[in-house]
Amino acid sequence: MTRRGFPRQENGTPMATLQALQTMAAARDELRHRVALAREAAPEDAVGPSLKRFLGEFAVLAEPFHRAVRKHPEVRAERPRTVMLLPGFATHPIRMRYLARRLEAAGHRVKRWGLGFNWGPTESNFDALDRRLADLAERHGEQVVLVGWSLGGLFARELSKRRPECVAKVVTMGSPFSYSPRANNVWRAYHFITGHRVEEPPVPVVLAAKPPVETVALWSPRDGIVHPRAARGVAGERDREVALRCTHMGFAFDPEVVAAVLRELDRA
Repeated sequence: MTRRGFPRQENGTPMATLQALQTMAAARDELRHRVALAREAAPEDAVGPSLKRFLGEFAVLAEPFHRAVRKHPEVRAERPRTVMLLPGFATHPIRMRYLARRLEAAGHRVKRWGLGFNWGPTESNFDALDRRLADLAERHGEQVVLVGWSLGGLFARELSKRRPECVAKVVTMGSPFSYSPRANNVWRAYHFITGHRVEEPPVPVVLAAKPPVETVALWSPRDGIVHPRAARGVAGERDREVALRCTHMGFAFDPEVVAAVLRELDRA
């Protein structure tokens, strides 16, 4: 202890300074780790959609203008359902607000997943989703339909494996549960942001294993982010697959997607 009262190491370095240096070193090492993951060689046997398809995703910028003039047909649910929407990677539930409003207009009860931005899987957010799903099922007295966009669909599939008694149905939208986890155009960004490889999540999962509830995969040959083969799946990995004509970003707002989800809710 110095005369000013600040603890020091034997070499005279203040403890606070030493801790700050250690924190900086750890942050630097973590950054290097994430950069290395993002720079890994692309697989030769699996690629994402073409550049043309990827550039087509920027059509999302015109969506606010289309939405302003779009007419919505009156659709009423045959039986109102409780629905949880799960957003895609690096997106917030607000990106699915349009879809939520269309489902609510038909009479369904639509709930957010409660975790804000989707920054990838962790044990803690799976546990939180597990509790939220159980709470929704108990509060509304019925099983919940899980509708997941992209990575959100993977969450939905795995969550239904943990709590099948709480799930009526799973609907995935452009979710890469099949083929190769690197058959998309964002796996490098995923590696950098999450700090782990797409095929090595920090939770035990078997992505291609079909959930023990009805599972429907919505996919599109126009998807510019996820390879259609990865989102479509094969027999045994889902119960049904439905081809649509939208971009990957369009799964959150395209009228054809809204209509498809409404049909699936009526079939739940």
